Amino acid sequence: MAAAGAGSRPGWSQRKALGEVRAMSTLSAERCVACRRDSPRVTEAEIAELGREVSDWQLLERDGVARLERLFHFPNFADALAFTNRVGAIAEVEGHHPTLLTEWGRVTVTWWTHKIRGLHRNDFIMAAKTDGLAAQSGHITRDEARAKGAP
Repeated sequence: MAAAGAGSRPGWSQRKALGEVRAMSTLSAERCVACRRDSPRVTEAEIAELGREVSDWQLLERDGVARLERLFHFPNFADALAFTNRVGAIAEVEGHHPTLLTEWGRVTVTWWTHKIRGLHRNDFIMAAKTDGLAAQSGHITRDEARAKGAP
């Protein structure tokens, strides 16, 4: 997991760069649980453990709230929009909704739990499910997007 901004968690991206082999995500097979205002946020240890399964996501803090965020690249607007709709569909099924920013050739997905103003296991589950959708949705690398003239 790449870390950025306040609350950075070094190490995830370093392990990935060293070629650490990751097992297929078990998080993506889990279901979100109903969250209440008194539900606990994930601990530092849980963030470290869960972050291994969603290592392409940035852990960042915005407005004092920890969040998971990832930018996905696509060859065109139609593919980006289709991906946005697929993420929206799984969000409805799970009852857990992200912030989605759809632009030409790219989609930014941000997960956090509004009720607890921070991260819950549900956010990591949904990040893993989003990664699974991206793998099926024509997601391309940033370099491939640039080679095709993407902004």
